[in-house]
Amino acid sequence: MTDLAALKYTAEHEWVDLSGTTATVGITDYAAEKLGDVVFVDLPAVGTAVTADAVCGEIESTKSVGELYAPLSGTIVEINEAVVDDPSLVNAGPFGEGWLVRIEIDPADADALLDRAAYVELTGGDR
Repeated sequence: MTDLAALKYTAEHEWVDLSGTTATVGITDYAAEKLGDVVFVDLPAVGTAVTADAVCGEIESTKSVGELYAPLSGTIVEINEAVVDDPSLVNAGPFGEGWLVRIEIDPADADALLDRAAYVELTGGDR
């Protein structure tokens, strides 16, 4: 089980797991539940430069289409091909095998992200 308190979060319902200069990014269980059954994921290509708070992908569910925002500026170094092949992984394990991208970042930029308590407050204490 992922230690949710160790992650950083965004107001767009994404989580960030920092490891040195690499940030693993996914959507939270709150977002996955609100989206419903995820049926398609469009992720940026490896090598793509992304800008914090800018749209960098798309997540389509049976209910709607949601945009994926880059939580931090940097370069995409890996995408989760398993999620592209089986988008239901986002619902089944949003904090685990449902991760979406890895971004090479400046770790100092992560200071602007939310901690777990702030994210739970943002969602009304729901998650």
